[in-house]
Amino acid sequence: MSGRSCPCGLPAAYEECCGRLHSGRAAAETAEQLMRSRFSAFAVGDASYLLRSWHPSTRPAEVTFEPFLRWKKLTIVSTSGGGAGDAEGTVEFRARYSQAGRAGEMRETSRFTRHEGAWVYLTGEARSSRAR
Repeated sequence: MSGRSCPCGLPAAYEECCGRLHSGRAAAETAEQLMRSRFSAFAVGDASYLLRSWHPSTRPAEVTFEPFLRWKKLTIVSTSGGGAGDAEGTVEFRARYSQAGRAGEMRETSRFTRHEGAWVYLTGEARSSRAR
């Protein structure tokens, strides 16, 4: 993915944006940055990063990707907390996808917390999902 735009939607190349977090060269400084990096991990199929960035109390044994599902666009709707000095935060987002030629959108409010000093995903509440 080198040289290509980052799937998270920020105006940077993948390697200099979420790729740094996926490879372990950098850590998320905010809950929103972790959310963006997790969306990108879904987009590029990086299951190991998703597991590493998931709180141990809610982390599944494995992450599997649905065949023919492609994550297309992330829109951050709102954030609460989740800054450099916070212990918890929430990020509400919309994620557009395509699956087998049909477009859809998922909306979720995700909760993040610090674990051993690092931001991790705790839980999420899906607001809606639709396919067109």
